[in-house]
Parts: sequence; C-alpha cells; structure tokens
Amino acid sequence: MIRDLFSKKKKYAKIPSEGAKQEVPEGLMAKCPECKAICYIKELRKNDMVCEQCGYHHRLTAGERLHCTIDEESFEEFNAGMIAMDPLNFPEYKEKSAVDREKTGLSEAIVTGYAKIDDQPVVIGVMDARFRMGSMGSVVGEKIVRAVEKAIEKRVPLILFAASGGARMQEGVVSLMQMAKTSTALRRLHEEKLLFISVMTHPTTGGVSASFASLGDINLAEPGALIGFAGRRIIEQTIRQKLPDDFQTAEFLMEHGQLDQVVHRHDMRQTLSAVIAIHTPQGKEA
Repeated sequence: MIRDLFSKKKKYAKIPSEGAKQEVPEGLMAKCPECKAICYIKELRKNDMVCEQCGYHHRLTAGERLHCTIDEESFEEFNAGMIAMDPLNFPEYKEKSAVDREKTGLSEAIVTGYAKIDDQPVVIGVMDARFRMGSMGSVVGEKIVRAVEKAIEKRVPLILFAASGGARMQEGVVSLMQMAKTSTALRRLHEEKLLFISVMTHPTTGGVSASFASLGDINLAEPGALIGFAGRRIIEQTIRQKLPDDFQTAEFLMEHGQLDQVVHRHDMRQTLSAVIAIHTPQGKEA
C-alpha cells in the first residue's frame, strides 16, 4: 500500500496557454466595492447603478443622473461650450483637460440646463466626477452662477447635484474664489425667495462641500455618500482623536443635523417632485 502511494505519478496544475484564455470584455461586468458581488453592467444600469445585493450606490455620469431624475426629453442645456483657461500656466493642465473632454464628451465638470420633473420646471446642474474628479474651477463656478441667474429669471427652483473632490488645484486661488462666488449668487436666489435643493452624492468634499453644496434650503444626500471638507487622516492628526467609522458619511451627517434627508436613488425623483410641489403655489409654476 505504501509502495503504491509512492509509485503514483504526480499531477501538476496546468497553466492554460495564452490562446486558451478567454478575457472578459471591458465594460461588461462590474464588482461592487461594498459587497464584492459581480454583476453585468447592463443589469446594473437598469437598476440606476444601485447594487441589487447590498444597495451600494455606484457613481453616475451626468447623463445617467439626468436620465433617472428628470422628465424624458425635457432637458435643454445652456452654456455647454464653456472651457476652462489656464490662468497659472499649470504644467499639462490643458492637455489633461482635453483628454477629459474627449473621454467624457463634456466640456467641463458640470452640466447645467432647463428641465422638468413631473412636468414642474426647474433649472438643474449635475456634476460629473469623471472630469478632473469633479473639481470646481472657474468654469464650474461660473456655470453655477449662471444657473442661479437663469432660475431667478424664470422664477423656478434650482437643483444642484454635487459630486466633487473640491477646488481645482490647477487654478489655484481662482478656484478658491468660486466658493465665495457661488455662495453670493445663492444668497441672491434666497433673497428672491426661490427654492434651492442641494443633493450631495459620493463624493462631495473640499471647497464644494464648504460652499454651495451645503447651502440648500433643502439638503439631501444619497446613502453612503462621502461628505466632508478635510480628509479623515488630517482631522485625526489635528484633533488627536480616533474618529467614528461612519464619520463623514451621509448617515452620520443626517444624525448630527447637517442634512434634511438621506434619499435612496430610486426615490430621489419622487422626493424632488414632492418638495418642488410643496414650495410652488398650487403645485404650478410661479
């Protein structure tokens, strides 16, 4: 018996040849960062990019966000051709911006325009994190200000979806000035007694979270969204304390009174429609 054990041929694992390997086409499958479930991109998009296993909200492009939020074929974009200059002659800034324009099909990190939600007119702005991580430079700030002016002109509510890494470092102080610029414009909207709804999505950080994103008459957020100004490590090193595991999440901010509601993506359109109807006389355009 022992002799038979040593006389058996050893079996080795076979390594398939390059020709035998079948690679999964790019863009076909996606892995959930939360529960690690694998799913088809096509099925994920049918569910508005929400994981069916754990409910994780994947990032949306500006186009996908508009598709699941507003009435079909109601969007009329304005200021579409605005492109950022290079005030600091920052190395490779123009080249990288050109790559982002080609990759995303967008001229900048935000898309603004007229739209309708359940036949209720609004001015809407949607940030897209694919373009320079949704950072706020001079063009993003200017487009937000012009969106505010359009909302005042049309006497309709303003909705802004934030998704940003903060101020755009390639534009230096010009980028930081957009915090005050957008905040001042929203002050004018408030004085006109017009509704501003801010929706914070993953991530909303830095100068964007510290300016227009936190100034809504109604502040909403998607589940699990990262929202904050400085990073966790910097804050912990500064205050020399360990922060809670859920620190800077939408749920944490909601618990501490910095949000009005955390809204699931499937309920966002209905929630926005209800809020607009409540704040519009007889549910019609003012």
